[in-house]
Amino acid sequence: MGAGVMKSGGGGGKRRRRNRRSSQPMSEINVTPFVDVMLVLLIIFMVAAPLLTVGVPVELPKTAANPLPGEQEEPLTVTIDKDLGITIMTTPVAAEELVPKLRAVAAERSSERVYLRADGAIPYEAVVQVMGALNAGGFSDVGLVTDVGGPTLSGAEPSAAAGTDN
Repeated sequence: MGAGVMKSGGGGGKRRRRNRRSSQPMSEINVTPFVDVMLVLLIIFMVAAPLLTVGVPVELPKTAANPLPGEQEEPLTVTIDKDLGITIMTTPVAAEELVPKLRAVAAERSSERVYLRADGAIPYEAVVQVMGALNAGGFSDVGLVTDVGGPTLSGAEPSAAAGTDN
């Protein structure tokens, strides 16, 4: 009452084997190189992303104002740090050299717009003096850079008043 196994195709002759790989094209996609390339790109972007910001760290004051619309030309940024050091883009500049440097930069640019980034802890007088230097240097359109989410004068919540992110 046991079950037996019967082999079919007995005959003992030579069987002809067909090599499936040589007769049919391979239809599988090897995704390993694709994954490797994507992981390398991910690592490159993770390392490069923090380096894309303007290099002078300042603690910007918070406000409920809406951000300015974008520009075609790379914006010129002047930064005043907490030690009252002035930086044009990423180049530190002495206060007495600021106006001549700004005039040289204004001669090469088509836009009169400049963004002023100032640490929230510095006196208002220092900000106004740099704004005067910007005007004397040929830049009449000065935008003050702030962080969103600050207090409003009406007392409303910052998220309800602004509604936009910078």
